[in-house]
Amino acid sequence: MLKFVKGNLENIDGVQIYPMISLLIFFIFFVVLFWWVFTAKKAHIKEVSNIPLNDDIINENEPLL
Repeated sequence: MLKFVKGNLENIDGVQIYPMISLLIFFIFFVVLFWWVFTAKKAHIKEVSNIPLNDDIINENEPLL
């Protein structure tokens, strides 16, 4: 199976750039996420973390069970 995939990929010109692009996208995503986590306001993080615990707020669009 690997020989089949490797054989097809060797015939594509410029295929060696795709792993580098994937690594770059992966790295940029996690750097931005890391930056957002450390610069986010503590009040916002606390409010969002308490959303699952707020039973007193009922969404009007959802039917009551």
